[in-house]
Amino acid sequence: MKKTLALLLALCMIFGLMAGCSSSSDDAEETTTETEETVEEAAEAEETEEAAEEAEETEEETAEVAEVVSADDIPDTMTSDDGTYDIAFITDVGQLKDKSFNQGTFDGVKLYAYENGLSYKYYQPANGSEATNDDRYDAMVSACENGAQVVVCAGYMQETALTAAAIAYPDVQFIFIDGYSLSDEDGNVLTNVAGIAFQEEQSGYFAGYAVVAEGYTSLGFSGGGGGTNSACCRYGYGFLQGAEAAAEALGVEVTINYSWLYGSSFAASPELQTMVSGWYENGVEIVFACGGSMFDSIVAAAAENDGAVIGVDVDQSYESDTVVTSAMKGLSSATSWAIGKYFDGEWDDIGGASTSLGVNDDAVGLPTDTWSMESFTVEDYEEQLAALKDGSLVVDADYPESVADLTFDYVTINYIE
Repeated sequence: MKKTLALLLALCMIFGLMAGCSSSSDDAEETTTETEETVEEAAEAEETEEAAEEAEETEEETAEVAEVVSADDIPDTMTSDDGTYDIAFITDVGQLKDKSFNQGTFDGVKLYAYENGLSYKYYQPANGSEATNDDRYDAMVSACENGAQVVVCAGYMQETALTAAAIAYPDVQFIFIDGYSLSDEDGNVLTNVAGIAFQEEQSGYFAGYAVVAEGYTSLGFSGGGGGTNSACCRYGYGFLQGAEAAAEALGVEVTINYSWLYGSSFAASPELQTMVSGWYENGVEIVFACGGSMFDSIVAAAAENDGAVIGVDVDQSYESDTVVTSAMKGLSSATSWAIGKYFDGEWDDIGGASTSLGVNDDAVGLPTDTWSMESFTVEDYEEQLAALKDGSLVVDADYPESVADLTFDYVTINYIE
């Protein structure tokens, strides 16, 4: 189109010269006017074409932005060109796609790798829920030998194997999700390990407060790890504190069935489903499903008995209509953030240290867009959130060895062993 315009401009100059030599000035003016109109039309056509091209480019750019995928759209497995993988993920007990802890952490791995053109691979230690420290160590060795620059390890049970792997592979960086800083046998801090934990007691508090404010007064808590998992313990302790605070504010009595039974491996089981079904049959209205794949058994029990469920770690409302809300922590975003610290050359900010993320980091909370509560409003929640951020509300993180020893004024605990 630009060549056409140049040709027309050249013709314009020729006709102009011809007009200047003509004996009739009127003819010259007419010819010049017609030529100018032709040039203007050509220019307008070119502008129209360029605008169309720009619009098409804009549409393509917009489409590219729209194509930004969720973690679910990224394959769990990939094949790298050279057979090595930049980022590795070592699963905790339970399934990779547990709709909770493992899945939320792996989502962060996939998203960071996808957005930064890096390769990734996940490793599940042998023997499933019966995995030993040797099984976990072998998975970490495989990850390192396959070229991992960063290895993300999920769950506190990784500690022993992770310590050994970090010593054996000092040039590999390890991210310990739901973990803490580690040291060698001489007490030297392992600077290639970054412990990333969450203040689960805060989101547990929000969940407990919210459901009591919503009108539930007969609650249940079914936790994973057999009472030894610090994250689940913090969730449960915060849940009790939130329920007590809301019960006091409303002047109501609340009962909570509280148990670690059938949750040591964080797996779904017929025994767990039977127990929770019994809770619902005896008047429990809503149960906090705090333990990975245990969620499946608790949701099944709720569905059978017209009960309600509180999800954990991620927004689990998409998994079942029984889910009223979820006590969340930013597993995906925190994992991506920690991986980025290495690739951005800022590993020293987190390496060799324990980082605990909470409301002030926007790392814990409830999913206001998807919850199905009405009496407890978003405004109510935001007030609680602001109070916790400014320090006027404090949630105790130092959970007791056994909640059976706790007493509250408005909450009665039925501790089930």
